[in-house]
Amino acid sequence: MLKEEARQDIANLIDKIRYHDYRYYVLDSPEITDAEYDGLMAELKALEEAHPDLVDDSSPTQRVSGSPSEAFGQVEHRTPLLSLDNATTKEELVDFDQRIKRLLANPVSYVVEPKIDGLAVSLTYENGVLVRGATRGDGERGEDITTNLRTINSIPLKLRGDVPPIVEVRGEAYMDRVAFAELNRHRGESGAPLFANPRNAAAGSLRQLDPAVTASRRLNVFMYAIGYYEGLEIATQWQVLRHLTDWGFRVNPLIERSEDIDAVWGYCVVMESKRNELIYDIDGVVVKVDDLAAHAKLGATGRSPRWAIAFKYPAEEATTIVRDIIVQVGRTGALTPLAILEPVVVAGSTVSRATLHNADVLAEKDVRIGDTVIIRKAGDVIPEIVKPVESKRTTAERIFSMPTHCPVCGAEVRRIPGEAVTRCVGGACPAQLVEGVVHFASRGAMDIEGLGPRLAAQLVDAGLVGDVSDLYYLSEDQLSSLPRMGDKSVRNLLNALSESKARPLSRVIFALGIELVGEAAGRELAAHFQTMDNLMEASEDTLRRVNLIGDKITDSITAFMAEPQNRKIIQRLAEAGVNLSEPTVGSANKEGDISEETFFNGKTVVLTGTLTEFTRQEAAQLLRGLGARVTSSVSRNTDYVVAGTDPGSKFQRAEELGVNILSEADLLKFAKGESK
Repeated sequence: MLKEEARQDIANLIDKIRYHDYRYYVLDSPEITDAEYDGLMAELKALEEAHPDLVDDSSPTQRVSGSPSEAFGQVEHRTPLLSLDNATTKEELVDFDQRIKRLLANPVSYVVEPKIDGLAVSLTYENGVLVRGATRGDGERGEDITTNLRTINSIPLKLRGDVPPIVEVRGEAYMDRVAFAELNRHRGESGAPLFANPRNAAAGSLRQLDPAVTASRRLNVFMYAIGYYEGLEIATQWQVLRHLTDWGFRVNPLIERSEDIDAVWGYCVVMESKRNELIYDIDGVVVKVDDLAAHAKLGATGRSPRWAIAFKYPAEEATTIVRDIIVQVGRTGALTPLAILEPVVVAGSTVSRATLHNADVLAEKDVRIGDTVIIRKAGDVIPEIVKPVESKRTTAERIFSMPTHCPVCGAEVRRIPGEAVTRCVGGACPAQLVEGVVHFASRGAMDIEGLGPRLAAQLVDAGLVGDVSDLYYLSEDQLSSLPRMGDKSVRNLLNALSESKARPLSRVIFALGIELVGEAAGRELAAHFQTMDNLMEASEDTLRRVNLIGDKITDSITAFMAEPQNRKIIQRLAEAGVNLSEPTVGSANKEGDISEETFFNGKTVVLTGTLTEFTRQEAAQLLRGLGARVTSSVSRNTDYVVAGTDPGSKFQRAEELGVNILSEADLLKFAKGESK
């Protein structure tokens, strides 16, 4: 490709990607699928790799670039980023309005916007290209975090439309609640300390020395102001917001114009009622005089503009005392330490308990019974403890340790090495019974049709099911006593339970809900041990020799099988007639030929292409019944590939490696009991 053609193709692709970025990140109205977008990016990357001299810093491929920094440089703001004075009552808002009117001597209208609880940032563009990004700092100088800000997809690297030669725009970088919860979950699982709130998480993410870390944190921005600029005529704050939108920035759709202070107060009340419904945290409302000429006339005090004020909502943090620490057992068996607090009002409601998440968080925060602590409440979630106030400690505080046995059922509790959660391993634990019954009856497990969450809850609440084995001892009279269970529903459920007794051992193993043991691991265990008795008595060394079974799964199986509750459940399943053995794979027949029962035994098989007589799932199930291990990719360890029509790359890979290829007709012979 000629360089000029490549240059034009790159420019066209960049224009398309910027347009779709704008539709997705700013308008929240994408026009193409993720796959189509990825295709555009892949095409652009390929062209830029072929022509590295044509790569521009404003290309969408350059959002995460450069080596980690050793330190952040300083940026002097051409126009200071001042902080705002606060108001906390309607009377203080009215006083602000009256001061404005006295100084201006004419009617005043306002622009009002949610006050995002994030980190103020400044972005400078020259000829429409992002050249610098900074924190607010002390208002006069901030930290240069350009590389990190470039990783935020909602920040355009190049502006749209007609732009001034120089413009500095201002906004708030934040992390929404979903991204925050996901980040803390990953940190908890890896043993890293948790962030106290989304604002701290956003600030910490923007100050990472490695921009790749920032890019992984799912930050976002709302832009709301213009600082320094050249070559631009604007008269009102409302016009500023229109310009920002036209240039491709995200502007909060909840921003409104208010004709007077009564309308401003009404907006503040409405926003507070919506506060917990938003996906991001807000701590108030920002009120700005709309007329920019009035801004110049009103001026500023030493640290705050006179033309704006922040109406702050009640604090979401408070100080109280930990009276006790207890443990709750969730529906999946997870043990969660919970602090019982001296009741205190936080964000308008009384709080008397706060989650401590898990043993790692408890240890990291070092919260003790009797501590004075800072608590935070965001949205409708259970409040959490931010940290203890160590300066207020006496010698009376007591350190809390997680229990060794479940406080609900008395079964052993255990924590898999490397995992954050401590769990009860009791299969009959009342705290997790409904969830366990639903899992046991699910399609990938025992596939008991008609037994869903509602009926499972009814059976447990009525005392008819104390563990999953009780399902097979239910009587027609017992089921008929439940609400909305007519004769037909009762018969259907009893028939479904009877049919489920014949499920393969692999599905019974999966249905038991052993932590970390999924469907694939269940199949490997069943194929290796053949009977539940063998599995129950297996040593750790024997378990580790099974395909897919590593140290963590081995530990989980060993703990499960050692718990008397679980052994009793398995015994009662056997007594009820549930199948607890895998069909034994046959051997050579009397003529010495390899039979259909042994041909696939222990072999690794891959399915590819379109099958006409089976679904892919049916074919895989047939092969597993014949002793095969079905995998999804072809390697040197693959014994056979069963190929349908249009087999594609797996077929080609099998030919390259010399793997034996079978047709669907060959598979049909085995299904019909014929040898190959």
